[in-house]
Amino acid sequence: MASSSSYSNPPCAACKFLRRKCLSGCIFAPYFPPEEPTKFANVHKIFGASNVSKLLNEILPHQREDAVNSLAYEAEARLKDPVYGCVGAISVLQRQVLQLQKELDATNADLMRYTNLMLNNNNNNNHRRSFDGHNRVVGYGGSGSFDPNLGYPLPYYCPWSNGPPGENPESNGGDD
Repeated sequence: MASSSSYSNPPCAACKFLRRKCLSGCIFAPYFPPEEPTKFANVHKIFGASNVSKLLNEILPHQREDAVNSLAYEAEARLKDPVYGCVGAISVLQRQVLQLQKELDATNADLMRYTNLMLNNNNNNNHRRSFDGHNRVVGYGGSGSFDPNLGYPLPYYCPWSNGPPGENPESNGGDD
C-alpha cells in the first residue's frame, strides 16, 4: 500500500498519447506538458513521434524549445491547410505587407505633394494670406479660396477641405 500512496508526476502529453510510462529522462517532457495534449497529437500526426524524438536528440538542448514550437506551428498549419501548410499563411502575410506598403507609399506621396504645395504657397504668398470664416485661405489664386487638392486628386476624403477630393466648396452654393 505504501507504493500506491506515493505521489508521482503526471506523464507528459507525449507519453500519455503514446500510452507509455514517462521516465525522468523523457525527451518530450519539457516541451509537451500534460496540459497541452493537442500540441503533441498534432506534431505526432504530421511528423511522427520517432522522427521528433530523433530530431530533439540531434540538436543542442538550448535549441530544442524553438524547434518544438516550430514543429507545433507547422503541424497545426499543415492540419488546417494540408496543401500549403505554413507557407500558405506566410504567402497571405507577404501579400498583406505588399498591399500595406503600397498604401503607405501612396499616402507618403500625397503628404509630400501637400507639404510641397503648402511650402510653395507660403514662400510666394506669405504676405497676402488671410482666412475666411471657414478656415479657407483667401487673398490669392483668383478663386478666393484655397483648395489643398489643387490638381492632385486623393482617393479619400480630405478633412482639411470642405468637401470630397477636388470639389470646390464655393461652387456648391456655400453660405459664405
